[in-house]
Amino acid sequence: MKRIAFVLATLVAACVCASAQTVYEEAEYHPKAPAVPSRAVFAGQKIDLGDPDRYERMDRELMTFTYMHSTSMLMLKRASKYFPIVEPILKQYGIPDDLKYLMVIESNLDPKALSTAGAAGLWQFTKATAKEYGLEIRDGVDERYNIRKETVAACKFLKKAYAKFGDWMTVAASYNAGQGGIAKRIEQQHQSCGLDLWTPEETARYMYRLLAVKMMFESPESFGFRVSESERYPYREPRDVVTVGTSIESLVDFAEEYGTTYAKLKAANLWLRDVRLDNPAGKNYEIIIP
Repeated sequence: MKRIAFVLATLVAACVCASAQTVYEEAEYHPKAPAVPSRAVFAGQKIDLGDPDRYERMDRELMTFTYMHSTSMLMLKRASKYFPIVEPILKQYGIPDDLKYLMVIESNLDPKALSTAGAAGLWQFTKATAKEYGLEIRDGVDERYNIRKETVAACKFLKKAYAKFGDWMTVAASYNAGQGGIAKRIEQQHQSCGLDLWTPEETARYMYRLLAVKMMFESPESFGFRVSESERYPYREPRDVVTVGTSIESLVDFAEEYGTTYAKLKAANLWLRDVRLDNPAGKNYEIIIP
């Protein structure tokens, strides 16, 4: 009897294993990262990726975006919400559209992003750099969270960097390491392109992350991501934009006056950092009414 029971148990186990194997073989798994292309194009510039070091660096970033599932999916979903705001401003300032991917790798397209170093917003400005490029930061106001104004500031930085370096990949490197730091390395190392410089690892990865994220946005399916239009977060035109030149004692009351809630008003105007708006200088501020 014991032998019969043992045989039966063995047969059952074999059937279970066979069934599990069938499920394993039929299941749809996330595909491997896309192959490194022989070259990439960024802001009209052709970049050779055949060099072994460039190949390895690009391969690393392609794998990172492929298997960083939740972050990659969120970036793809958020793009339709923020690109329509940013793209016309880049065009207005003569900045190649590809430079919007700087914003993507800076903040993962999270407008509330705040780094451990204190950089804030989609474009991740530090306080010092933000003020240098015209953004106001004071009690109750932080324009690093004003998407339109921070994008204008980013365009000013990028135009200044391009006038200095004449190469958009080098401009990208300077966005991470600073214009002064990159200029010093170019002089010391007798090179003209950021990709040919020996830089801190963060900056070296930054440039290849930029190329990889552009590939992912242009062909998410090759990274294993399928995001339908209905799954993307939509851009919503403001119901109204109100210009105010005085203090607002209560943003809660202000929101109710314009037929919305304080929560929705704050979400649409992240640069408002308090429950009121002090405006002793009588400056004009544009407040979005969602």
